[in-house]
Amino acid sequence: MMMREEIKRPPIVGVADIGLKTDSLDSARKFYSGILGLQEAFNIHKPGSKGPLLVAFKVNDHQYVEIYPSLKSDSEDRLVHVAFETTNAEQLRRYLGAKGVKVPEKLEPRLDHNLGFSVTDPEGRHIEFVQYVAGSLQEKTFGKFMPASRISTHMIHTGFIVKSSAGEDRFYHDILGFKEFWHGGMTDTRVDWIDMRVPDGKDWLEYMQNVKDPENPHTRGVLNHLALGVPDANAAYQELLKRGLLQYNPKQEKPKIGRDGKWQLNLYDPNLTRVELMEPKPVEKPCCSPMLD
Repeated sequence: MMMREEIKRPPIVGVADIGLKTDSLDSARKFYSGILGLQEAFNIHKPGSKGPLLVAFKVNDHQYVEIYPSLKSDSEDRLVHVAFETTNAEQLRRYLGAKGVKVPEKLEPRLDHNLGFSVTDPEGRHIEFVQYVAGSLQEKTFGKFMPASRISTHMIHTGFIVKSSAGEDRFYHDILGFKEFWHGGMTDTRVDWIDMRVPDGKDWLEYMQNVKDPENPHTRGVLNHLALGVPDANAAYQELLKRGLLQYNPKQEKPKIGRDGKWQLNLYDPNLTRVELMEPKPVEKPCCSPMLD
């Protein structure tokens, strides 16, 4: 009997986008474009719909913040999905299926005209995998909609609430090949955050653990978040002040050094989702565990 050839996992190279809900596109535009300087690259409509399904704010040619004007209640989770870029969506679909992950029977047409598919992780998070192809909405904007006013040119990580790191590891680590490169906590004896790097790039997914009140909208907004890399968090803060940051949020906090030893600045969009501006390297020794290269 012939042995079936094992399907190899294709590269997963980074964070592609994060999808977030809002109850006001105008307010979202004021924050993501007016404050952060991310330009609106395109929007997607469902056939027959009056308004857009989503509006895409561009970080770079391969990364977007997608805003869905679908928030109806303050109790709803703002996080719609996290998407990762792969070099071969069909091979990844077959690989995951062979590993027992529930996947679509085939790649279906996408409204952005890329190749890709969606799965749910062990805790029910909506995870997408996308392969950018010629003719897609993203490919048509390559080299465009990237003004110098962008406060960042790279989304370095996304994070969300995790109940069981062991359960999530069976998917992200064992099957997908994500690797832990740092963990830390509010104290040296707790593990509240685990940073899991994509297998074929530098971006990462952050498990947010030990959450006391996960249904609280503010708590979810803090923990279900994205991070934009900046070379200098204090310089970024001064630039944002010039753009009216304190008028947008009079209670805006100042930059600080986090438990990972890096300078960071926490911002919040109109619906409470945290947008973290983070420097690339620690300036102090990180707590709790070594930070691997």
